[in-house]
Amino acid sequence: MPVVVVESPAKAKTINKYLGDDYTVLASFGHVRDLPPKDGSVDPEADFAMKWEVAAESKKHVKAIRDALASDPNLILATDPDREGEAISWHLLETLAPALRKGAEVSRVTFNAITKSAVTEAMARPRQIDQPLVDAYLARRALDYLVGFNLSPVLWRKLPGAKSAGRVQSVALRIIVDREMEIEAFRPREYWSVHARLATPRGDEYDAAMTVFGGKKLERFDIATEEQAQLAVAAIASRDLRVASVAAKPASRNPWPPFMTSTLQQEASRKLGLGARACMSAAQRLYEAGHITYMRTDGIDMAPEAVMAARDAIKARFGAEYLPKSPRMYKNKAKNAQEAHECIRPTDMMLSPDRLPVSDKDQKALYDLIWKRTLASQMESARMERTTVEIASADGQVGLRANGQVMLFDGFLRVYDQGRDDEEDEDSRRLPLIHEGEAAEKRAVTPEQHFTQAPPRYTEATLVKRMEELGIGRPSTYASIIGTIQDRDYVRKEQNRLIPEDKGRLVTIFLQKYFPRYVSYDFTANLEGELDDISSGERAYREVLRRFWRDFTAALEGTSELRITEVLEAIDEALAPHLYPPRPDGSDPRECPLCHKGRLHLKTARSGGAFIGCTNYPDCRFTRPISSPDAEVVGDTVLGVDNGDQISLKNGRFGPYVQRGEATAEQPKPPRASIPKGWDLASVDLERALALLALPREIGPHPEDGVPVEAGIGRYGPYVKHGAKYANLPEVDEVFTIGMNRAVEVLASKQVRGRAAAAAPLAELGEHPEGGPVQVMSGRYGPYVKWGKVNATLPRDLEPGAVTLERALELIAEKAAKSGKKPAKKAAAKKPAEKKTAARKPAAAKAKKAG
Repeated sequence: MPVVVVESPAKAKTINKYLGDDYTVLASFGHVRDLPPKDGSVDPEADFAMKWEVAAESKKHVKAIRDALASDPNLILATDPDREGEAISWHLLETLAPALRKGAEVSRVTFNAITKSAVTEAMARPRQIDQPLVDAYLARRALDYLVGFNLSPVLWRKLPGAKSAGRVQSVALRIIVDREMEIEAFRPREYWSVHARLATPRGDEYDAAMTVFGGKKLERFDIATEEQAQLAVAAIASRDLRVASVAAKPASRNPWPPFMTSTLQQEASRKLGLGARACMSAAQRLYEAGHITYMRTDGIDMAPEAVMAARDAIKARFGAEYLPKSPRMYKNKAKNAQEAHECIRPTDMMLSPDRLPVSDKDQKALYDLIWKRTLASQMESARMERTTVEIASADGQVGLRANGQVMLFDGFLRVYDQGRDDEEDEDSRRLPLIHEGEAAEKRAVTPEQHFTQAPPRYTEATLVKRMEELGIGRPSTYASIIGTIQDRDYVRKEQNRLIPEDKGRLVTIFLQKYFPRYVSYDFTANLEGELDDISSGERAYREVLRRFWRDFTAALEGTSELRITEVLEAIDEALAPHLYPPRPDGSDPRECPLCHKGRLHLKTARSGGAFIGCTNYPDCRFTRPISSPDAEVVGDTVLGVDNGDQISLKNGRFGPYVQRGEATAEQPKPPRASIPKGWDLASVDLERALALLALPREIGPHPEDGVPVEAGIGRYGPYVKHGAKYANLPEVDEVFTIGMNRAVEVLASKQVRGRAAAAAPLAELGEHPEGGPVQVMSGRYGPYVKWGKVNATLPRDLEPGAVTLERALELIAEKAAKSGKKPAKKAAAKKPAEKKTAARKPAAAKAKKAG
C-alpha cells in the first residue's frame, strides 16, 4: 500500500476515509525538522548553508513513516498547498531519503479542499516537489533566523529587559507604537453642528442638518464655538423655511467578495471577537474535517463548479429573484496570490450552519460566517432609493438638508453584511412624503457640540488590514506575528484593542534609531515582494540572502561600541516631546514634581519595564510610567495595621506594591507584593493588600500524591502549582478563590507540546441561558457540573446520569453566589498556558522565531 503523509492526524483520518484500505495514511505532526536554536545553524560564510535537525518529538513520527515504507516504498506527500506545506514535504523527503528503496516512487499531491472528489482528483494528478516554493521558504527561514540571532543579542546587551526582535514582528510592533504616539500627540478640536426637527404640512416629522449659514456653505469647522452655534440657531428660528428640492436617486450595493485569510480574520474579530490565532485554529479544524477549503490564501476567486453549487443553493433557499443572471467573478489583486489558491468557502454549499456536524462553538460560528459570505458573494445586488431634501429660507441665508434611504430589494443583504471597524456617516433613515415647494415647519432647533477624535487603536482586525495594505507579512504569518508580540509582553490587548507596553515602545524606538531600514514599511514590503519572486522562479534565493546580509552586518557593526547609557539618552531624547510635554504653568517639564530638586529622565528596570525617575534617587523616589506624562504624584499610603505591622501601599521603581512593616537593620527587606496589572490602585484596601501578602496560597494536598497544591502570582501571571508543575490561570482574582477540583482540572489540562489533554465530559446537558455549555465532569473529589469557570460538586445522593439541566443550573447559581464570581461566557484557560509555554522557552530559541 502506498504511504500517504499529511501534517495532522485529523487530516489523516479524513483522507483515510476517502482513500480506503488501498493506502496507508500517516501524519507527520507538522514540521519534522527545524534549525537548531543555536548560533551557526545558518552559515553566511558557507553561502548560507543551513543545518537541519529532526525534533525529538518528531523522531517517533518519522520512524512510523519509515517502518510503513518498508512494506511499500511508494511515498505520496500530501501536505498543505502552500509554501509551508511544500517545505514540510521537502523536509520529509530529505529525512526519509536514506530509507527509500532504489527506484521508489515519490510524488507530491495537493488539494484545496479535503473532500472525496478533491482528494481523488489530486491522487490522479501527482507532481514533483515545487523547488521555487521550497526556495522561498528557505529564504524566509534564513532571513528570520539571521535577524533573530543577530539583532536580538544587540537588544539584550543594549536595552535591559528587552526580548528578541523579529524581521516582520518588529514592523508590526512599530505600526502599533506609531498609532499610540499619534493618539497621545492628538489635540481635540471643537466644532458645532445645528440640527432641526421639521414637519410637513401633513404633520409628518423629519430631521435635517444645517448646511448653509449666512449664505455660505458650511464646512466642518465653520461653527467653532457655542456662541456661533447659538447665532446659527437664531438664524433658523427667525426665518420661514420651504422645501427647495427633493431628489430621489436609485442606488445599489454589490456584495463583498468571498473570504481570503486576511478578510476572514478581520470579520472573525469584528463579529465573533476571535483573535487571529483562535480564528485560524478554528478554520484549520474545519478544513481538516473537510468542511471548508484551505484557509491560508490571498485568493478570492472561486472554482467554477463551486460557483454553480452556490447559485443552486441560493435559488433553492431564497428564490430565483436573488440570483443574478450571470455568475459573479472576482479577480485576485495580490501579486503571486499564495500560488493562486482559491478563496475560503464551504466544500458543500448545501450544508447550512445549523446542519454542520460540529459541536465546537468557535468552529460553528466561523463556518456560519464563511457560508453566509460565500453565498452572499454570488447573490443579487441590494437596490435602494436615496432621497436628498434641500430646505432653504427665502433670502438664501439659511439652508438645511435631510437625507433618507428606502430599501427596495435587500438582495445579498438578506444573508450577510460586512462588519465595520468604525461607524460610517451614512444616513439610512426613512423620510416621510415631502413635496418640493411646501413649507417646512420648525418643531425644534438644537446645537450639538463635537470634538475631533484621535485615531482609534488597532484591533487585531484593523492591524491585519493595515499590514495587508502595506504588503507586510502573508496569510500564513498574520496570526503568529500578532501572537508573538503579545507573548513577549510588547503589546497587551484590552477590550479587543492592541496597546503597546513600555518595553514595546522602547524596542521600537531603539530599532528606529539604530536599525531604521529594518523596521521600514517599504523595506519590509519590498523584501516580501522578493520572496514572492523567488517562489515564482524569478529570483535566486541565495542572491537575496547575500544582499540582505551585506547591509545588515554593516548596521550591526555600527552598534558594537554603544553603551547602555548612550542608548537610554538617545531614546530619552527621541521621546522627549512625548515624555515631557509643556506644563500648564510654564515650568520646566523635566523638574521633579515631588522634590523639585532632581530632574526627570528615562530609566529601565531589569524586568524590561521602563519608567521616568528622578536623578535625586534614592533621596527622592518619584516615578511614573512613560505613557502617563500627567500622572498624579504618588507617595506612600498607609492602608491599616495587621498583627502590629503597618500595611502600606508604596510606589517603587518597578511600579506600585504593598508592604508589611518597614525596613529595619534586622529585616532590610520586609514582605512585599506587587500590585497585579489591571488592578485600580484606588481599590487596593487593607483586605486586598493582606490577600496579596499572603500569597502563595495553599489550596490543599493533591489527591493523587498528597503534595501541596498552591495558587499564586508569578512573573508570568496567576498560576496554580503542584510540585514542579505550573499552570496559568486566566484571571488574577481566581488565585484567591480557586478550589481543589478546579486546580486539578487546570493542572491536568495544561498544554503539552501545544496539545491539550483535557478530560472529556461525562455528559453534555445543554446551553446555559447566558451562553456556554453546561457539562457533567469527573473530578478528583467526585463528579461535578461545570459552566465556564464555575465548578459545582454534585450532592452525594445525586448520580451523574440523573442530573438535569435545570438541577445543574441551580447548583451553578448556588456555587457562583458563594464564590462571588460570575464566569465569562467562554472559558479561556488554555490561552495563558500557551503563553507560559512560549515564555519559558530558552531565549535563544525565541530569537529564531520570525515575525
